Amino acid sequence: MLNALLKVTQWAVLSTLLAITPAFAHEVRPAIADVEVGQNAVKIELQLTTEALLSGADLSVDTDEISEEATATYDSLRALDDAEIKERMTNHWETFQNSITATAGNDIVLSLDEVTVVPEPEFELPRDTILRLSAVLPAGDEPVVFGWDRVNGPLIVRQNDGDETPYAVYLRNGDMSAPMPRTGAAEVSALRAFYDYMIIGYEHILPKGLDHILFVLGLFFFALQRRALLLQVTAFTLAHTVTLALGILGWIAAPAHIVEPLIAASIVYIAIENIRGGAISPMRIAVVFAFGLLHGLGFALVLGEIGLTPARFISNLIAFNIGVELGQISVLIFAYAAVGYWFGDKPWYRARIAIPASIFIGLVGAYWTIARVFF
Repeated sequence: MLNALLKVTQWAVLSTLLAITPAFAHEVRPAIADVEVGQNAVKIELQLTTEALLSGADLSVDTDEISEEATATYDSLRALDDAEIKERMTNHWETFQNSITATAGNDIVLSLDEVTVVPEPEFELPRDTILRLSAVLPAGDEPVVFGWDRVNGPLIVRQNDGDETPYAVYLRNGDMSAPMPRTGAAEVSALRAFYDYMIIGYEHILPKGLDHILFVLGLFFFALQRRALLLQVTAFTLAHTVTLALGILGWIAAPAHIVEPLIAASIVYIAIENIRGGAISPMRIAVVFAFGLLHGLGFALVLGEIGLTPARFISNLIAFNIGVELGQISVLIFAYAAVGYWFGDKPWYRARIAIPASIFIGLVGAYWTIARVFF
């Protein structure tokens, strides 16, 4: 009877880990549309992940809901060279255009002026494609409204006004931008901007931040004692908050090809420490803090790509960080509800749950480390 219970428990742990492991293993970042509205014309620079778009996946759903067929298609497209992906996107434009909405009183017709594929040699990282679009505006002063269908995923629309970006909004589920005038810029309320960046931060953890999820689970499986978990999570939070802020301010910087492998390696180290066991110690807290600094640089890379509205720099940065923290708390609550509450006080919890889970986490982290360094 006991053996049967242990097997069920182990399956529960594995199922829990697999449940938060997206089938669509590649990160799908929000697309970014930089819009310049003039009196007679509009120009749009659209940065997106072409492979995700061409895969046929519904990017409005969580990554674990994307089909295996779409995942396989993404992988095959990601293996193509830059010239081939440019050709695929150019040929797909007429179809893709039908999913875009652009109006200035009435619908306006966008033309594709240029396709640029940004080289990304690391297969595990998404490759950006930049589409430069333009359209002639009808006579008058009707503002421009821009957006796209929900299946294309979330979209950040920014209206540029000279060297500044006074308007930026995070669109989901096929929402449209505010009317962007031909002189000046659209406005977004402080509350809406705060909410948008909080959602971006949360979604970077759940469901998109698998490496961050596994690191937090590594902290969880070290020990269930409240003090041990609180000390680790506090150290991790303080550390990544510091480097996130410094990275966004431009005071420190590290390229993705260095940060991403180190984040994967941090998962391996934490998993090994879990397997070795022991009580919470200043060294463990120091290590978690150090790895938190790395993860903060990773967050800064993501937020740096999205950009912050200068007028609300501090509030949007705080909102993003709050979203990240809420995502991490959600992971911990999920893990505790799935295994900690039911089995945490059992004498075999560590041997049958915490150690096997840590081995799984460590193996995934090791695979990512190798892939991000050598492939």
